[in-house]
Amino acid sequence: MNNWKFLAGMIVFGSLWGFSECIIGPLFSDLGLPSGMIMTGFFALTFMIMSRRLYPHYGMQAGMGLIAGSLRMINPFGGCHLCSALAIMAEGLLFELIFYGTTTLDFKNLNTWINKIGLGIFSTYSIYVGGYIITQILTPLTFGQFYVSNLIAMMPQYLARGLPVAFIGAVTVPIALSVKEINFSLKDSYYYPTTLGLSAFCWIFVIANWIIYAA
Repeated sequence: MNNWKFLAGMIVFGSLWGFSECIIGPLFSDLGLPSGMIMTGFFALTFMIMSRRLYPHYGMQAGMGLIAGSLRMINPFGGCHLCSALAIMAEGLLFELIFYGTTTLDFKNLNTWINKIGLGIFSTYSIYVGGYIITQILTPLTFGQFYVSNLIAMMPQYLARGLPVAFIGAVTVPIALSVKEINFSLKDSYYYPTTLGLSAFCWIFVIANWIIYAA
């Protein structure tokens, strides 16, 4: 796969991830559901695993996180924009680090359900909690108000927040890994218009949503 196809794939998956965070996430919040946990445990992990199966190259998910986080920054819903954007970007990077150390690019070393479930629990917990802790460091630093004592005092609460997400990951990750071989091949004349068109739709929809909200 050439670099342009890889980049187009990164953009479309990152845009879909950002779209889900901006549009679907607030719907869960409105229903009183833990949107952050659902978005990471189901949507983010699904997008990252499926993209890695389609594009088995390092750097894909870190790039997706940057794109999704950038899109989240312009979304008017869901509390602290900077916190959420930083968490998304951190999750993409943490996925790369965790899966680099535990799996091969094609996931063929995960040949049992126990391995898949175990990775689901470990990776989802680590990605969610790690992303959350990173935001609790970087966001205050942005405003010059970070205190190590506050971080240490809140650490038990941060670590406990990841437990429900781990259970979601115990289901999401094994299913995403067990889907039959994905064969997504389009001619260049269809591939680029499809991926870039879908990406443009995600960004235009979120921006239009922001404009309507601001008006």
